This record gives sequence, C-alpha cells and structure tokens, in this order.
Amino acid sequence: MPMSSSESATALKRTVIIAIFAAVAVVLSLIEAQIPLSGMGLVPGAKLGLANIMILTCIYFLRGRDAFLLVILKTLLTAFLLGTFSSLLFSLFGSLFSFVVMFVLMLISGKGKSISLIGISIAGGIAHNIGQLLAASMVFASLSIFYYLPMLLITGVVTGIAVGYAVRYLVASLSKISLFEEFLD
Repeated sequence: MPMSSSESATALKRTVIIAIFAAVAVVLSLIEAQIPLSGMGLVPGAKLGLANIMILTCIYFLRGRDAFLLVILKTLLTAFLLGTFSSLLFSLFGSLFSFVVMFVLMLISGKGKSISLIGISIAGGIAHNIGQLLAASMVFASLSIFYYLPMLLITGVVTGIAVGYAVRYLVASLSKISLFEEFLD
C-alpha cells in the first residue's frame, strides 16, 4: 500500500534528521580524535564520546531503528575516515552496547522522565567502554584487558555526565524547532 503524503513527509523528515545527526556525529568524532586523552595518563583508547550526544538525541526524538541506523552510519563513516579494522570492531562493539543500553533505558524511563538523560548517558558511556573491552578481549584473545575496567567505568561516568548535560540542552533547543515537533510524544 502506498504511503500517504503525511507519512511520506514524516519519512522524509526522519531521513533528513538522521543525515544531519550522522554528519554532526562524524564531525564530533573527528574533533574528538584530535584530543589526546591517552597522553594525559588515562586508559589507552579513552575518549570523550562526543558522538553519543547525537545518538542519545536521536533515541530521544526518533524510533529505535532510526537511532540504530545512525549508530551504524556514524561508526562506518568514522572508521573509514580515521581507523583500521580493529578500531572499527572496537567502535562497533562499544557503539552497539551503548545504543542498546540507552535505548532500553529511554523506553523504560519514558523519554528521560523516570531516569534522567544524564543517567541514561552515564549508562551508555559505561556500556560503550564494556563493549570495547569485550572487543579487545576477542582481538587479543585475553581477559586480562579487563584490568582497565575500573578506570574505564570512572571515565564512562565522567564522560556520560558531560554528554548527558549536552543532550539535555540540545533536546530542549531542538524541541522548539518545528521539524522536531511531531517527534515529541
């Protein structure tokens, strides 16, 4: 059955939002790649998770499959621009773990009502780090990589707080734009 003009317009809006969010997520990843956190004595591979701002914002406004598409687009585009196969694997595991946790918490919380966007972001940051450790343990065929878990949990909480605050302000700002109005319920 063909889509009505209203359904077609909504599908186009979703596509535009995903494309914009993917572009911003890739740019944030490129900026983040220029910030040398590893040289500051942190765990190797520790990052700020700036692209998660766009992932969590997408989860807030759009459907799960839209946010999942954004995760895949961001991960593949960033890996092609910055990385190797192993960085793609680490990023994919981390991003997928983070997405699943944030999506489920968003469903449970009713768009951040019972669990704040900051709390959801913290859980996503922690899940991202656990996903990356699982990927690393597979690549290196060793569980000793989990030695980094305590420091990565702390890093996930700190970056999750920062990302959560950014998402909270971004959601409030985007909610005032007509493009996002129909996605608020």
